[in-house]
Amino acid sequence: MTFKNFIKKVHLWLGLSSGLIVVILGITGCLYVFEEELRPIVHDYYCVDQVKSKKLPVSQLIEIAEEANKSNPKQTLSGCKIMNDDKRTVMIWFFEELDKDAIWYWNRYQSTYVYLDPYTGRVKKLEEYNFEFFVFIRMLHQTLCFDSKIGDPIVGTATIIFIISLITGLVLWWPKNKQVAKQRFWFRWKDTTKWKRKNYDLHNILGYYMMIFALIIALTGLVWAFECYDKGIQWVFNGGKNIEKDTKVIESDTLHYTENKPVDKIYNTIKQLRPDAKSYFMFMPKANDSLGTVGAFIKHESRFDDVSIQFDQYTAKQLLTTTYEDKNNGEKFRFINYDLHVGSILGFPGKILAFIASLVSASLPITGFLIWWGRNNKKKKTSP
Repeated sequence: MTFKNFIKKVHLWLGLSSGLIVVILGITGCLYVFEEELRPIVHDYYCVDQVKSKKLPVSQLIEIAEEANKSNPKQTLSGCKIMNDDKRTVMIWFFEELDKDAIWYWNRYQSTYVYLDPYTGRVKKLEEYNFEFFVFIRMLHQTLCFDSKIGDPIVGTATIIFIISLITGLVLWWPKNKQVAKQRFWFRWKDTTKWKRKNYDLHNILGYYMMIFALIIALTGLVWAFECYDKGIQWVFNGGKNIEKDTKVIESDTLHYTENKPVDKIYNTIKQLRPDAKSYFMFMPKANDSLGTVGAFIKHESRFDDVSIQFDQYTAKQLLTTTYEDKNNGEKFRFINYDLHVGSILGFPGKILAFIASLVSASLPITGFLIWWGRNNKKKKTSP
């Protein structure tokens, strides 16, 4: 067996073994790339009924949300998201852990999202988070809807096989000379071109042009699948050093305990610090964690401008501020890994590029299977 025949066999059987999962990952990736843009369009409860001059305090909105979600007494307040857009509703969510050993992700935990009009306090939607469309798409993409301990290795292994398939595919595509190369860079279809030739060109030419982008998507996706890979990437970017994180726990000052949590003061502070932010997140400590802090995450259009701040839950005092520049090189790369994965690091054009790369990736196992099927099911010519 020649080297190229060996590569052809490897490419074929790896592609057949992981093809179905790659198709699922590619299609769900296409849908999730524009998740931020599509949510307000798909869900009308993301927008307010009418923009008014004054909004209700965050603490009052939380009380309204707690009352609206009283049918789920075991769920505890987890956080809230406030968009820096007068037309958007406020999102407050509650969380409850269910079965740690569950197979499916929806049996692992339960979460309810309450959407409120910030001007009137009207509850626009109580959403069961696990079965929201984009959440389902993300979990299908990330773990095939299994719990992460089951789904991550499956998806991660299929992704590794896909990476090897891309590399072996490039070896098979590589032309022997310039004359052959001209035929492999663009479609040269005629009216007489048969479907097998068209399918072959779709597999080879589209695969060639999207290979680099598909590799970036696959390599960044492995970060969520394998913890060792995640740590290894950070180790590389840190120059071959394992930088220990500061494990010191920031705690609230219980000497200044008050009945009412000063979330209004915290929100006003982050609003004043970053008035140009895209959205503001506030993550609440667990109900039984008296020393827990309120974590605020301020999201901008550019990931490099994002900042997180920890506040004393009783006094609203700023305890720890972390910007992108405060992170080590490994943490910096890990922080932008998602933006690399979905293309948003290049803005909207990058998302379009990621969409096309995901769509082509989903098509490669299909066109590859048709090539294999066509070669093994040729019609025999009858002799005269």
